[in-house]
Amino acid sequence: MIKGRDIVVVGQQPWDVEIGSNCKNIALEFSKHNRVLYVNSPLDRITAWKNKHDQRVIKRANIVAGKEAGLIELAPGFWNLYPNKMIESINWIGSQWVFEMLNKLNNKRFAESIQNAIQQLGFKDIILFNDNDMFRCFHLKQLLKPTVSVYYSRDFMLAVDYWKKHGVKLEPELIAQSDVCVANSTYLADYCKKYNPQSYYVGQGCELEIFTGFSGKEKPIDMQTIASPIIGYVGALLGLRLDIDILVYIAKTKPEWNIVLVGPEDDTFKLSELHLLPNVYFLGSKAPDQLPQYINAFDICLNPQILSEVTVGNYPRKIDEYLAMGKPVVATSTPFMEAIFSAHTYLGKNGKDYVTLISKALEENNDEKQAARVAFASGHTWENSVGEIYKAIETVMV
Repeated sequence: MIKGRDIVVVGQQPWDVEIGSNCKNIALEFSKHNRVLYVNSPLDRITAWKNKHDQRVIKRANIVAGKEAGLIELAPGFWNLYPNKMIESINWIGSQWVFEMLNKLNNKRFAESIQNAIQQLGFKDIILFNDNDMFRCFHLKQLLKPTVSVYYSRDFMLAVDYWKKHGVKLEPELIAQSDVCVANSTYLADYCKKYNPQSYYVGQGCELEIFTGFSGKEKPIDMQTIASPIIGYVGALLGLRLDIDILVYIAKTKPEWNIVLVGPEDDTFKLSELHLLPNVYFLGSKAPDQLPQYINAFDICLNPQILSEVTVGNYPRKIDEYLAMGKPVVATSTPFMEAIFSAHTYLGKNGKDYVTLISKALEENNDEKQAARVAFASGHTWENSVGEIYKAIETVMV
């Protein structure tokens, strides 16, 4: 446990982001025993121009113009900073040398905003925690001079073209210069360890209370006419991440099973063959507090990931949500899934595997297995994950 320290959190997710965020959860856990400054990513010029009518952009532009204060106290000992400096949009630049020169200028502007807030709050001997931001935060260790700098890897960002363009060079350098690296999957920890021996797997926290505490029995209204067995998925339906062919194979091979997909669709899913199959149901987006009711109505929960650089090392939080409700889970096998979840999930590689494993899961499900799943998922708390982050930081603290 680290207590009584001043921690500055930077990264990709601003505090006012609408989706869930590891970084926000980690910062909140930090704030239970430390003072925390959570820094939003700075406004860049292209975003300011393209989204000038967005209320969040308007707020940031007003802060840059000096019309509003950018430092806001969210709770005792916990502050959110909207930087009062605008940075330039530079990722389009082809020359690595020119990009790095301008990126350093962006970092200096960003650091100036953070340093002003640090002085205003009286922060001393800071711990700098960087959530996967390899560009805007590349020079912050040198500019802010923290006691300890931490790089947090939660996704393999170099699989995405935006980050790959300049990140292939910069991220390994940033990992190497950080005092310690922590990752939410064993795959990413091993990746970081190639450049920095002080790299550690720290697990993943999840907010599971709404799942473990669910006690309803009624199916949602839009599922009441769907007969069991129901094979379900909850989450964004993205062709980049999910294997549509596996879902099609299941639906065609087992027409007596009903597949229910809950979540927003991208264009790949909207145009897919799945919409032509009578035993596949698209129920659209649901509010977070409704999800337990849908998961509860599933007989089997799925996570049919595509195997790619984007997905191979990620920690799918939905697995914990499924398990927290005691549900049998069939998912795509990855080295990380095999290492962490194999004792409590059924892992396959293709449509044929999925059909076999779903049949097995339906047959084997019982109260004992359900209780074991709940107990396992319940250990994946933010308190435990941040406890591991503290242990990693303590290995390099003087």
